[in-house]
Amino acid sequence: MRFRGRCWKFGDYIPTDQIVPSHLVYRPMSEIVRHVLVNLNPEFPERVQPGDIVVAGKHFGQSSGRAIAAKAIQATGVACVVAESFARTFYRNAFEIGLAILECPGISEAVREGDVLDVNLETGWVRNESTGRTLRGEPTPPFLLEMLRAGGLIPFAPRLLEEGGKR
Repeated sequence: MRFRGRCWKFGDYIPTDQIVPSHLVYRPMSEIVRHVLVNLNPEFPERVQPGDIVVAGKHFGQSSGRAIAAKAIQATGVACVVAESFARTFYRNAFEIGLAILECPGISEAVREGDVLDVNLETGWVRNESTGRTLRGEPTPPFLLEMLRAGGLIPFAPRLLEEGGKR
């Protein structure tokens, strides 16, 4: 899986409450998307475009394990999130709902807001087309790639059942 898009850059240790403010988690998704990451970049909800790429530093999606944070990012149309590292629960939630993510050490220093990135989940390569710099992240395991291609765990589950759980 490969994605090409404009970069939105965020910092280290972004908690889920900064991705989706906690007072909005039970609201309709159509309302939630108007507030995604708004406390960190007020322009993000209004200007994010389908196919854009979110880049963050260390431990993105920490604190609460609510899957609404990953779902809300996906609902904005963001194609992929690339971070130095992810909180484990956010990592699991992203694959479960079919949100592509990639861990890539050094990405924070290699990109600027608005740069155009080419992200390849199979190889782990991230090419910054604006600067020509290329970094290597952690390639996504084949099992998780299959899950992403299916659209997440729920659409992928029937395939697992057909195979009799032999993975």
